[in-house]
Amino acid sequence: MPSAESGSTSLPCFDKSIWLLSKRRMEIWIPITIAAAFLQNLRSALQKKLRSSLSTWGATAARFVYAAPLALALLGGLLLTTGAKAPPLNLTFLLSGMAGGLAQILATGMLIHLFSHKNFTVATAFTKTEPIQTALFGIVLLGDHVSLAVALAILISLVGVILISIPADAEGRRNFLDRNALIGIAAGGLFGLSAVAYRGASLSLADGSVFLRATITLAFVTSFQAVAILAFLRLREPGETLRLLASWRSAAWVGLVGMLGSLAWFTAFTLQNAALVRALGQVEVFFMIGASLFVFRERVKAREIVGVLLVAAGIVGLVLWSA
Repeated sequence: MPSAESGSTSLPCFDKSIWLLSKRRMEIWIPITIAAAFLQNLRSALQKKLRSSLSTWGATAARFVYAAPLALALLGGLLLTTGAKAPPLNLTFLLSGMAGGLAQILATGMLIHLFSHKNFTVATAFTKTEPIQTALFGIVLLGDHVSLAVALAILISLVGVILISIPADAEGRRNFLDRNALIGIAAGGLFGLSAVAYRGASLSLADGSVFLRATITLAFVTSFQAVAILAFLRLREPGETLRLLASWRSAAWVGLVGMLGSLAWFTAFTLQNAALVRALGQVEVFFMIGASLFVFRERVKAREIVGVLLVAAGIVGLVLWSA
């Protein structure tokens, strides 16, 4: 009987699916994306706690202001220890990095705003329309391709996310698609735009390893974001910068976790289509449910469990069918 490696069609369908899943798991972008999703969820939880002592934009700024020095130090250490040379920056890199950076700042601010109006699971779930929007941005801006099977897997996950995010009470269901829901969807679109922009920036660099290009992109973007949001705070909330600095014990953790999560995202974007990366990032829903249960002591309903199973099915399909 021919081996699995020969690609024989005589391999039973179920066994072939298991073999394909095992093969896909060996692709490095998959564990990197799962790590990024975990770190993103942890950073969101830390920012929600930080919101009690800072304004919406102060808590948003913590992610970038405290991440930028760490990203620059990481880049310097990488260049020093490996002897590699940083590739020259180009106009596409600069424009894509700045566009993605601004989109991410706005999306993060919107998400933190939602934390004040909906529970952690619902607030985050509304942004999970992001993979669909990312796919559209990728097709239009980068010429990326998404197969019908992958699109189906993304839609299955999206249905699961919607089930998770529907409020349990009647009044909540009546107001489900309110202004805050639209803000969440808009945030998802901006996160999707930033993902595609970061992929475009990293791919525009002519030389260097995947990790070096991702680190350069991270260092540039976070530095730009830190400068931009500090300037914004100075104009809009002059005293908030001092409160942000005074909250360094909590805010520094947001910066560290955010920097590590962004590094993982940027590396995955350099390796793979941003829509596939963000779709696999739906695994964050599992971490999100865990945060609701064990950190914020929020109840999880049976319907939400069904939603989690659909998200899981979509992720399995994505891993099996992604090219």
